[in-house]
Amino acid sequence: MKIAIDAMGGDFAPEQNIVGVKLALDEFPDVSSFQLVGDQKIIEEELKKHALSTNNSRIEIIHASQTITMEDSASAAIRKKKDSSMSVAAKLISDKKANAVVSAGHTGAAVSATVVFNRMLPGIDRPGIASVFPAPKGPFIMLDIGANVDCKPLHLAQYAILGEAYSRIMLNIKNPRVGILSNGSEAGKGNELTRESSRILQSLPIRFLGNVEGADLFGNKVDVVLCDGFLGNVVLKCCESLAKAISGILKENLKKSPVRMAGALLSKNAFLELKELTDHQEYGGAPLLGIDGICIIAHGSSSAKAIKNAIRVATEMIKNKYNETVIDKISKIDWKKGLEC
Repeated sequence: MKIAIDAMGGDFAPEQNIVGVKLALDEFPDVSSFQLVGDQKIIEEELKKHALSTNNSRIEIIHASQTITMEDSASAAIRKKKDSSMSVAAKLISDKKANAVVSAGHTGAAVSATVVFNRMLPGIDRPGIASVFPAPKGPFIMLDIGANVDCKPLHLAQYAILGEAYSRIMLNIKNPRVGILSNGSEAGKGNELTRESSRILQSLPIRFLGNVEGADLFGNKVDVVLCDGFLGNVVLKCCESLAKAISGILKENLKKSPVRMAGALLSKNAFLELKELTDHQEYGGAPLLGIDGICIIAHGSSSAKAIKNAIRVATEMIKNKYNETVIDKISKIDWKKGLEC
């Protein structure tokens, strides 16, 4: 198993990416090669800084002379920076030199590069980014959260297959419940996209429960939430912002009196468990589903721990044959029947 890492991608690259690989070396013995893609000189210096030998048989440096920044347009960057660390890493999959790629860099560029250099899985038209969200009775996933902002009903139907398979394989949910994010739970509510998508989804071999409202997202009513990339990205960013706001408000209010501070101390373990549950670093990254290959898009502010966990997600998808499972299931679906019903 070989994992390519975009060593230059992310707010804290290359240091945290290199340290993440250092952590992964011991934790994932099944990975025969960690391919660090980026400026060779900088990577070698960083390896030395963290006591990692360039002669380590499980570490391979693949030079890339360019880096895509957050200021770059995704499509333009792929055209103009053909030797960027992201593009070179993505091409390793298509050349069968790597089984997966992990990047904490420009999300749009990661999507574009992976699509350009790799085919879609048979029966899938557009890729979708899936994100794992914590909930009281177990996590759920939402897709798309940013890869495809202008979805068609067929795309959401395909996302249902991708998300249902991910939920079963990666979250160990035996019979995942699937729903569409809408402005009401009643049948017929929503816009043209949600209504037409619901019609198609009812014909698929999945456990489709219909619409799910934003107020029910964290109520464990469904395991897979479908939406277009525009809405999904707005929800994701709102949740991140709200989590930070609640954390800040809670800290300030707990400091207002000695009694509250004492109570907070007694509840320390509960707060630590909550922090771990909601920490994006624990989940590693968001998989780009639908691609003929494995691509994990980590948060831009990823720490070494997050990079290590993104590598973990990639290895689990490979071991559990996620793409093979999707191909098998989607090959048995009569899309024409669903579109005509």
